[in-house]
Amino acid sequence: MDSLAGYDDEAGNRRRRMLLIVAIALILAALAAAYFAFSAGKGDGAAAAGGSAGGPSSESIPNITVVIPGKQSVQAQISANGTIAARREMPVGVAGEGGQVVRVLVEPGQWVGAGQTLAVIDRSVQSQQAAALSASIRVAQADADLAQAELTRAEALVSRGFISKADMDRKRATRDAANARVRVAQAQYAEAQARNGRLNIVAPAAGLVLTRQVEPGQIVSSGSGVLFRMAKGGEMEMMAQLAEADLARIPVGTRATVTPVGAAQGIAGQVWQKSPVIDPQTRQGMVRIAIPYSAELRPGGFADAKLVAGSAEAPLLPESAVQSGPEGSFVLIVGNDNKVERRVVKVGSVSDAGVAIASGLTGNERVVMLAGSFLNVGDTIKPVLQKTAR
Repeated sequence: MDSLAGYDDEAGNRRRRMLLIVAIALILAALAAAYFAFSAGKGDGAAAAGGSAGGPSSESIPNITVVIPGKQSVQAQISANGTIAARREMPVGVAGEGGQVVRVLVEPGQWVGAGQTLAVIDRSVQSQQAAALSASIRVAQADADLAQAELTRAEALVSRGFISKADMDRKRATRDAANARVRVAQAQYAEAQARNGRLNIVAPAAGLVLTRQVEPGQIVSSGSGVLFRMAKGGEMEMMAQLAEADLARIPVGTRATVTPVGAAQGIAGQVWQKSPVIDPQTRQGMVRIAIPYSAELRPGGFADAKLVAGSAEAPLLPESAVQSGPEGSFVLIVGNDNKVERRVVKVGSVSDAGVAIASGLTGNERVVMLAGSFLNVGDTIKPVLQKTAR
């Protein structure tokens, strides 16, 4: 019995040891699994941290379209602004003695011919004076005819001795004086006619009426000032101020396009005169651009002008590539390391073909065409080159 009990105790101990070994093995397996899981998570976090610290992944770098503009032949343009005026303005006033205005025959904006009556002045008194002078001519002519007849009869009697030579001299003098009085009366009548002809206000030349400062019933005289303003032939001009350097580049005859405020299209013109002097205060000079008449042109109005100052080689970019900032115009370029840089430029002429860059670019840079507002200096991008049309 004792041996049987000892055998049972030894078998129980072996089972307990086996259970203990299995439990330890399970614990070790769980610990190993936990360790490997922890190590894998830490490694992934380190890899993610390392990626963010070392730079963006290839998937996060954006594709940006860039262009290498090179240099193209573009027309150099100079922008200017100024006012519209009549090229030859004619102030019209009272040329004669004046009087009361009876009728005004024109309005601003009408075309008139040379010598056309603009306003009629009352001439009732002057007409009576002219009629009296005309009558005096007939009186003087009658006296002259009588003196001539007496002289003719005397000449027939002088050979018979009835009239002395002294009487003949007096009759000739009487005849000559009568003829002279006729000429005096004729001159006075012609003077009155000329004065009456100057009573009305007439156009000195053909052109366009710009302003009117007279109304019927108004009393006018030579001291009344300007009653009408006209543009001779309707010719207009734009007077613009240019910097000294730009003025030197603009010869007489330079083509220009003038766009009045509110006009949809420009009007072709050309420089017909430029100032021979420069204002010492502003360092600017006047250039005058002749332009044909158009209903959109109003003297005193404001206008812009583009003057063609020859051609030059310059980079040409689309308008989307040029941006504005506090420092002026700038573009974004891509360096050799594919990082974005900002380059300040000076804009030249702007046309349908694009924006000419006067300075700041050589033409060999990679310039960002679009999405410039979404990029920051120092950003890394993947440039996609777009070919330019030549």
